[in-house]
Amino acid sequence: MTQPEHDVLKAAQDHLWLHFTRHSAYEQSEIPTIVRGEGSYVYDIHGKRYLDGLAGLFVVQVGHGRQELADAAAKQAQELAFFPLWSYAHPKAAELAERLAAQTPGELNRVFFTTGGGEAVETAWKLAKQYYKLVGKPLKHKVISRQIAYHGTPQGALSITGIPAFKQMFEPLVPGSVRVPNTNHYRADEITGVPGMTPEEYGIWAADRVARAIEMEGPDTVAAVFAEPVQNAGGCFPPPPGYFQRLREICDEYDVLLVSDEVICAFGRLGTMFGGQKFDYVPDIITCAKGLTSGYSPIGAMIAHERLFEPFKDGDTMFAHGYTFGGHPVSAAVALANLDIFEREDLLGHVTRNEPLFRQTLDDLRELPIVGDVRGSGYFWGIELVKDKATKETFDAAESERLLRGFLSKALFDAGLYCRADDRGDPVIQLAPPLIAGPQEFEEIGSILRGVLTEAWARL
Repeated sequence: MTQPEHDVLKAAQDHLWLHFTRHSAYEQSEIPTIVRGEGSYVYDIHGKRYLDGLAGLFVVQVGHGRQELADAAAKQAQELAFFPLWSYAHPKAAELAERLAAQTPGELNRVFFTTGGGEAVETAWKLAKQYYKLVGKPLKHKVISRQIAYHGTPQGALSITGIPAFKQMFEPLVPGSVRVPNTNHYRADEITGVPGMTPEEYGIWAADRVARAIEMEGPDTVAAVFAEPVQNAGGCFPPPPGYFQRLREICDEYDVLLVSDEVICAFGRLGTMFGGQKFDYVPDIITCAKGLTSGYSPIGAMIAHERLFEPFKDGDTMFAHGYTFGGHPVSAAVALANLDIFEREDLLGHVTRNEPLFRQTLDDLRELPIVGDVRGSGYFWGIELVKDKATKETFDAAESERLLRGFLSKALFDAGLYCRADDRGDPVIQLAPPLIAGPQEFEEIGSILRGVLTEAWARL
């Protein structure tokens, strides 16, 4: 190890506070340190190569090492490094807003820029509250979201998040958040208490729980429903057929805003520019971030239906909300260059054409005794791990701890695959490679997973 490498590792160990990390795990070992990326691969400080099976964090759509994105950032920084969108505009933010509005479904024409996804979710809830006050429905402030769903870490977004363990240490949070069942059809029998529901029946049942929650809370108090097209936490729950169509009907019936949280699902992750397009629904608000710049610079956005902007057009009314770095000129320039790559390389078509092969590669793992379910969409998949395939018996907390943190996470990484072994719900492995990935990467993912999962089962 060279001295510079030693210094970096020591600085990480002594001064870096890692996100969502048990630092005790690195008391006797160095923190894994990634120094560069190329295409679908990243390299650590010792030169070892890993397949990036999570696109960084569902982010690096066009792959690592894209010179033109670095060039776009440098060019914009030389021209205009920073100016706020507080009563002013700059060309790249205006151009990006127009481009996004042209690609959204329906009349989602107004783009409010943030620096990340949690801020976009926060913005959407605040807009919903103020909008209903302005149109004479001041009691409408509550939000309905789904169990185990993750919507961010700011206080409001965390309130909407449906993972109790993430929230307990920060309570009290923002009041007014209500939880309903998610769309995990694999666990439908135990969720509903009604055995044997088809996916279509379960989809309508789950959507109708939203209607019931609105009635229980009082329709005059509920402002919005937040839902991801494919729910991330819990392991990639796709919507059953008809679910979002029924949800759209319910929101229209009760005058509740449907917010499509697409921080992960937008920008090609499912093979469409926006996640709702994959499942044929039009929300009132889209929240997005991550893939908009492929991670080359931070940006997020809330995209709202034109009617939600109407009350802000006249008089002295304003949306009293903003972020210093929202719509940053450099990030906006990178986003535009990123979208150019999407079009030039037909990444949406690439994902759509390759999705069946990716799915088949993962479906082949169902023959392993530890694999209970494989689910997802596009380039966004989860593999649920079970103790008993016949009964769907899951692992208890101690077993999950030993399986995921005691073995799988490190074993997968050591085998050359960076992905996520997660237990926000039942134990799952999540996979979301860069959108440029194809058959060669899929084969490598499948091979590594098969070997590591086989060893995991032998250790149980």
